[in-house]
Amino acid sequence: MPLDHYVTLGRSGLRVSPFALGAMTFGEDPGAAGCSVEESERILSAYLDRGGNFIDTANFYTNGHSEKILGDYFAARPGRRQHVVLASKFFGNLFPGDPNGGGAGRASIIAQIHESLRRLRTDYLDVYWLHNWDRHTPIEETMRTLDDLVRAGKIRYVGFSNTPAWLTAQAQTLALLKGWTPLIALQVEYSLLARTVEGELAPLAADQGMALVPWSPLRNGFLSGKYRRGAEVTDSARSAFVGGPSEREYEVIDAVAAVADELGASSAAVSLAWLRSRPGTVVPIVGARRLEHLESNLAGLDVRLAPEHLEALDKVSEPELNYPSPVNGSIRSMLQFAGATVDGEESVVYPPLLQSAVRY
Repeated sequence: MPLDHYVTLGRSGLRVSPFALGAMTFGEDPGAAGCSVEESERILSAYLDRGGNFIDTANFYTNGHSEKILGDYFAARPGRRQHVVLASKFFGNLFPGDPNGGGAGRASIIAQIHESLRRLRTDYLDVYWLHNWDRHTPIEETMRTLDDLVRAGKIRYVGFSNTPAWLTAQAQTLALLKGWTPLIALQVEYSLLARTVEGELAPLAADQGMALVPWSPLRNGFLSGKYRRGAEVTDSARSAFVGGPSEREYEVIDAVAAVADELGASSAAVSLAWLRSRPGTVVPIVGARRLEHLESNLAGLDVRLAPEHLEALDKVSEPELNYPSPVNGSIRSMLQFAGATVDGEESVVYPPLLQSAVRY
């Protein structure tokens, strides 16, 4: 599946590449583990030249430098910006000591969009993400403000990132009932090493026709192939920030490596192909600090995982989900269907029912 075989992002009229390009590493600012302006532009050009059109950043990535690099790039290439889907996020406070410098209140959202548009040198964003839950602001204030920005032409579509499922559902319900702009996608942590999104947020997205846009699809590089038992990692700028994999994570890493070796592919490509195989529309965000990192990640578009590969990866990475997920799985089907198979889902009979034919 090439980058220019596009998918529709949720319930919208927006078509995007199957992989988004993450710009969190654009800029060498302290603490960012990023790359130079020149390397950022090479990565961006390679992605766009292959037909990629979905670029994701945030207002506080590299202290705003990521947005500026993108803005300068497109300003130097007139006519190209309107052919890409440019997304950024609000919430991050760039002004220490100012309680209104970030978050999701009306004043702060308006201030943040103006600053992002200035740095990006554009007059609109295609997707604007709430980056985190602002528990100090009523969700109706946030959703009404975002709708106002859509009506003003400053943003086109709205999405949430890193928010609880109950809050996301509340926001979507408010938008639908009041005629405000609804959410079309959720940006979530999702990978073979982070699957708890499957408990609440992924089912919500499926029910509401939202796309999932996974960040950190290689789990801080743990699934990139750089990490092997007993070997020192020498090509990871982020290892100093995130440490190394746990024993449980190495079990998954080993399984991914085994599939990769069998297919003659990289661990990164296998991990990204697994994400693309998940139900619904899943558009992983691939990041890169060097051009070769991008090329390695994009190889995930060419990998086809056989059913036995998917089964092995699903099993070794099976997450332990929070309540009530466990009682909504096999226990629920047992109590509901009593041994029948419905919509392809098998069930067993509640054991006491097999021990006696008496019913009262």
